[in-house]
Amino acid sequence: MSRIGKKPVSLPQGVTATVNGQTVTAKGPKGELKFVVNDEVLVKMEGSEIAVQPRDQTKTARSKWGMSRTQIVN
Repeated sequence: MSRIGKKPVSLPQGVTATVNGQTVTAKGPKGELKFVVNDEVLVKMEGSEIAVQPRDQTKTARSKWGMSRTQIVN
């Protein structure tokens, strides 16, 4: 299990995010960024946090789980 992927992404003050399918959009005072999450990973908003989970327990899904969470944080 991914130790990185288990942690939800908290949004800093002044930043808003939306999840539309596999696309995560973050807007803040410095601009807007979009990231398309791999199809093997499920992403959803939970209040002011973004949660990322693998769709199944394959090795590739688990590896992309942690990588996707890290990309969203950046």
